[in-house]
Amino acid sequence: MKTVRRLFTAVVVTSLAVLGLAPATAQAAPATRYDGVLPNGATWIADVPATWNGTLLLYSHGYNPTPANPPVNSPGPAVAEALLARGYALAGSSFSRPGWVTDTAAQDGLDTLEAVSGIIGKPRRAIALGTSFGGMITGRLAERGGRQLDGAIATCGLMGGGIDLHNYQLDGSHAIAQLLLAGQQVKLVGFTGPAEAAAISSRMLTALDQAQASAAGRARNALITALFQEPAWVAGQPKPTPGDVEAQQAGRYQNLRAILPFILFGRYDMEQSAGGNPTWNKGVNYWRQLAESGLLAQVAQSYRQAGADLHTDLNLLTRTAGVTADPVAYRWMRETSTLTGRLDMPVLAMHTTDDALVPVQHVEEYAEDVRDSGSAALLRQAYTDHAGHCAFTTAELVAAVMTMEKRVETGRWGGLAEPRRLQDLAGSLGLGPAAFVGFRPPEFLGDRFTSSRHR
Repeated sequence: MKTVRRLFTAVVVTSLAVLGLAPATAQAAPATRYDGVLPNGATWIADVPATWNGTLLLYSHGYNPTPANPPVNSPGPAVAEALLARGYALAGSSFSRPGWVTDTAAQDGLDTLEAVSGIIGKPRRAIALGTSFGGMITGRLAERGGRQLDGAIATCGLMGGGIDLHNYQLDGSHAIAQLLLAGQQVKLVGFTGPAEAAAISSRMLTALDQAQASAAGRARNALITALFQEPAWVAGQPKPTPGDVEAQQAGRYQNLRAILPFILFGRYDMEQSAGGNPTWNKGVNYWRQLAESGLLAQVAQSYRQAGADLHTDLNLLTRTAGVTADPVAYRWMRETSTLTGRLDMPVLAMHTTDDALVPVQHVEEYAEDVRDSGSAALLRQAYTDHAGHCAFTTAELVAAVMTMEKRVETGRWGGLAEPRRLQDLAGSLGLGPAAFVGFRPPEFLGDRFTSSRHR
């Protein structure tokens, strides 16, 4: 039980420290603090500087599964201070409850905007800004908030949507169960509580660690981490060179190891909100999954060097994939946790290049959805060369806000979101370093709807 408690504690700490749920914004004088309560019980806060520039930022915070449910109106104190100093007003809510609250979060934001506007007056410009889970909520606001919002900035967001997120995570968990815990009963969905999710996490972590000690095990870990879409660069460590396959494999293993307990706990919490399991892997072709990951050649090389049989393992995964979705839970997630890509306003989607928890591939999927909907002219994507989830600098976030404000004012993108323009703007702010880069993310693996797979 000590291991279970440690894992659950790690989940709580990770959700607060990594996923964009910062404490209520530190005051940057001179600014006035307002607060209130929405009819559904969600609380909100707003900070308005004495020299307000007329732009209000409506913030959607990161995933928060903990009982504490404070309102949050910025990505963090340093960013809040920099934005307030430049005249931006900041507003944000707690959402109606903790956890996977996609059924009310977007409306909580719009209701907060209305409440704040009733006190300080209608802003000249209102821009949605979101982090991680809040990035997905910002994506939903961009599809329904056109009468109240002028633009949206989704940072490190779950832009592939909730179903696809948990689908590719299911693929990775399925691979751990079949390849590293063969012959054992390993529940992948329908956890009875946080303790069961933590216990299964512990078994999976032990299996990953044991596998990493042998060449054959490392080859299987390479396949597993490819299905989880893990990046090779670990925060706080040197970036592996393109030719260093061993360092890349070790980095992906470390990244998965760090976030696996959170993934399984998040599944439990999501299923509680959805009323069941909305995901599936029955009918998935894992040869196709690995090929689309872009890592087939690297994984195949690891298998050859270890004398292991990739053909057998991929066939096993495909043959044993049998999880089906609960129809009621699927419909709830489809209605509340999926982005259509049909935009009501300009959107800037920003991501780090190497995000272990919300892989950058989410932005690739989002861009595809937006393009298919006919809204591509409204979307721009920006990338920063960092390892870590939401590991943006203050200069990068403020530059994103100022870029969106300019897009709203001028009515056109032009070259505003080009990497060099963003980097030059960030560098001119006196807020420290920035690392905007040109980048093309790999293919997203969670989408069951645009391949030959069927639910």
